[in-house]
Amino acid sequence: MTAFAEPGRRTVRLGPISWVVHRRELVVVAILSVIVLAVGAFALTQGEYRIPLDKLLAAFAGDGSESVLRIVLEWRLPRVVIAVVGGIALGLSGAIFQSITRNPLGSPDIIGFNSGAFTGALIVTLVVGGGYAATVTGALVGGLATALVVYVLAWSRGVQGFRLIVIGIAISAVLNAFNDYLQLRADLNAAIAAASWGMGSLADLGWSDVVPVTIAVAVLVPMLGLLSRRLGMLELGDDIAKALGIPVERTRLLLLVVGVALTATVTAVAGPIVFVALAAPQLARRLTKSAGITLVPSAAMGAALLLVSDVVAQRIIAPAALPVGAVTVTLGGIYLIALLITQAGKR
Repeated sequence: MTAFAEPGRRTVRLGPISWVVHRRELVVVAILSVIVLAVGAFALTQGEYRIPLDKLLAAFAGDGSESVLRIVLEWRLPRVVIAVVGGIALGLSGAIFQSITRNPLGSPDIIGFNSGAFTGALIVTLVVGGGYAATVTGALVGGLATALVVYVLAWSRGVQGFRLIVIGIAISAVLNAFNDYLQLRADLNAAIAAASWGMGSLADLGWSDVVPVTIAVAVLVPMLGLLSRRLGMLELGDDIAKALGIPVERTRLLLLVVGVALTATVTAVAGPIVFVALAAPQLARRLTKSAGITLVPSAAMGAALLLVSDVVAQRIIAPAALPVGAVTVTLGGIYLIALLITQAGKR
């Protein structure tokens, strides 16, 4: 059953559950979805071996030569899928942190949780020694441990967004220095591999990487959905949220755990990909013209940003390729400067 809430919005009810759908958000998400599909198709057809569109469609139908099937389904498709899923995770993580801090700079890469996840993965890879599962676990533990330290240090009769950002930046600086130390002390080949991975790259990822990331995101997204109403209340301020019966600190802690887990999941397989989480929620907010951070448009924007950035990274100096992190950090740096100029102009 559906009913109109106000012009431009529709309230959707399914039994006891109801939510408000904004028409403009639907349009933005639809456009971003088309962009993702178009860029994804381009990524599947382009490369050292170009594949015509008809052969691409035949490959998805299970027809075509063995070489085309291998190139499309085993080599290129996993990279596209992980770019989309990883972008969704980073976009949602950025939306969580910017809502919690009520600050456009409140993203996991600025606050330091990316660095923490990278530290955990480096310790497992360079010091302890371990395989893929151990590296993923190390990244998750590193991200969550960093979140705990930042949360405790930011606590002062509750956690304020500004304190969380400032302390997170300080912790990030310390962790980055420690990461450099680990790489300098490591074996040369291992250090080179770690440094390359530290730029953030989707190269050489296969279905064995896609499956665990997709499962993790599929588990975390419903958890975020259950907390989405509380997240919206937190954006109104702690006092209003408390007046509405929201357990503020417990909710904030749960959201931090979900946000860090989303970031650490991507970092574990692709390395720290920066600025997608920073830019996606704000770009989505501007397109939807919403008063606060919106989750679904942020996820769609994150998917589009990461996929487009990865295609640019593959093609800009072809036949060589850049790590996707080199593209996102460049675009993110430009965006960050523009954001700071915009914020300064409002004062």
